[in-house]
Amino acid sequence: MKKKIRIIMLALLNLITVNSMIQKAHAQKPDTSGYAHVNGLNLYYEVYGQGKPIVLVHGAYQTIQLCWGTMIPDLMKHRKVIAIDLQGHGRTADISRPFSYKAFASDIAALLKHLNIDKADIMGFSVGGTTAMELAIKHPGVVDKLIVISAPYKYSGWLPAMRNMLQALHPAFLDKTSYRAAHSGIYKDSVAFHKFTSKFIKFDEENFDLGETNIKNIKVPVLLIMGDNDGIDLAHKAEMYQLCGGNVFSDLSGPRPSQLAILPNTGHMNLILQKDKVLEFVNGF
Repeated sequence: MKKKIRIIMLALLNLITVNSMIQKAHAQKPDTSGYAHVNGLNLYYEVYGQGKPIVLVHGAYQTIQLCWGTMIPDLMKHRKVIAIDLQGHGRTADISRPFSYKAFASDIAALLKHLNIDKADIMGFSVGGTTAMELAIKHPGVVDKLIVISAPYKYSGWLPAMRNMLQALHPAFLDKTSYRAAHSGIYKDSVAFHKFTSKFIKFDEENFDLGETNIKNIKVPVLLIMGDNDGIDLAHKAEMYQLCGGNVFSDLSGPRPSQLAILPNTGHMNLILQKDKVLEFVNGF
């Protein structure tokens, strides 16, 4: 089992390196950027373009550019894009508050208020996708449409192999990747960075559950974009879609407001690299 986990980790680190190189090559300068003091946190954000607002929420250990660098130039052509660095990530320094989906969601709701935006579409990847669902549950008034990319609504939705990997991470596992460099502004040395990764590893091991009833009660249209082998149990994906109003015979009942897209031959990290496919679904939604 330990050998298998090491192989998985090497593959993950390779994808992380490739991902960061590609995203860096597509870096786009924001129209505006700054910090919003919300919930005791100085939350860093960037704004691009004009139009209907969409908020981008990155995954674990990522930053705005590492997650969304390839998509922002296309999205900003017709949308106002608001991208954030979550607590402890990128340019948002950590605080003593524990990491939690509830806190992340509250930060986003407060940021929208700070920016005088009543409602926005919310798109999140991985941890960001679960955060987006929590936002729709706890702050439904600020969400217009919800786009969840490769994220479960409960910890048991991950396959055992994914849970085993999350529980086997070492605080230094990102040291030789550009993910470490992307956080150099707020973590000046390895000790500080490892304190952050240790804290997030502990959070990523927690047995969370946003609640079946809560997912079912989300009133806005939901687009689920998943990989066929992205570490989330296929049964969980089907359950999520059914809770969001899917799994019907639409020839008789009519189309559903929510949608499910499953990309073939696609894992967790390489899903976010498939910019054209992801944006095709997002723009159609």
